[in-house]
Amino acid sequence: MITAHGYAAHSPTSELVPFSFERREPGPHDVQFEVLYCGICHSDLHQARNDWTGSIYPMVPGHEVVGVVTKVGAQVTKVKVGDHAGVGCMVDSCRTCAPCRKDLEQYCAEGATYTYNGRERGNAQPTYGGYSDVMVCDEHFVVHIPKSLDLRATAPLLCAGITTYSPLRHWKVGPGQKVGVIGLGGLGHMGVKFAKALGAQVVMITTSPSKGEDARRLGADEVLVSTDPAAMKRHAKTFDFLLNTIPNGHDLNVYARLLAVDGAMVMVGALMALEPPLMGLSLIGGRHTIAGSSIGGMAETQEMIDFCAEHGIVSDVEVIPIQKVNEAYGRLLKNDVKYRFVIDLASLKA
Repeated sequence: MITAHGYAAHSPTSELVPFSFERREPGPHDVQFEVLYCGICHSDLHQARNDWTGSIYPMVPGHEVVGVVTKVGAQVTKVKVGDHAGVGCMVDSCRTCAPCRKDLEQYCAEGATYTYNGRERGNAQPTYGGYSDVMVCDEHFVVHIPKSLDLRATAPLLCAGITTYSPLRHWKVGPGQKVGVIGLGGLGHMGVKFAKALGAQVVMITTSPSKGEDARRLGADEVLVSTDPAAMKRHAKTFDFLLNTIPNGHDLNVYARLLAVDGAMVMVGALMALEPPLMGLSLIGGRHTIAGSSIGGMAETQEMIDFCAEHGIVSDVEVIPIQKVNEAYGRLLKNDVKYRFVIDLASLKA
């Protein structure tokens, strides 16, 4: 076994503290890598605080994990020692169900095995995430990261990046389309970058006029303030696609009115309830689609990483030492970050 060192939450109310645990020795299909950086996702905070129930303690969060390969199993072909590699939200799936056979492991019929707060297939041992110094993972769930990408800013691509890239690709967003990205946060800022790189006309939709300058810096062609009735009326029935990143309850009817005929609004925020209810007329009046999307499968995640390398796309990040993770969680609750915290795991040795 390999002794790993990281930070863990031991209860819903405790702060994350230093924690040592064991990872398996690499098998024939496994990749071992030294973790250099790990992004902080808002879901890390929810899971650590048991906001969604079912949390397993002690919990080592982190599913935006990047580093350098130090050891590979005899059957591994995807990466070699010295390569940059990463692990996102999943570390396993059944690999035999219909979704898995279609490279949609995120929708595995048996349920994907998540990078942390999950159970390993076959032995029910808890999975531990990337707030640690070493990872061991089957190569199928490892992505190769071109060395042209800044590793620090690449880490969030493995969750925030693929969460926004996947629906844009599935709904075939591209040139000639008008795309709205609703909400400018960890997900929204990536949605703007991807939609622009895919050739769409990109409109950032926000309740905060102050975010306009930053939205344009990220690539938005225009900013639409959703609390401005006149502006919303001007844009009504003109959007081919809306990427909705708002993480809490809100009125979908307001945004559905922006859709052109056959337009689609796709939810990627962790939305728990709609307030008020979605009205049937919001859909029927323009043959609109309201849909949801999770992360992408492993083939699509690698495609996204390669797309980022080709177009020079990374996340906007604030790098912190692991010792400031609890402070970062507090700031995350206040949306006080542009746009993603990333932990420098070298600080574990400090």
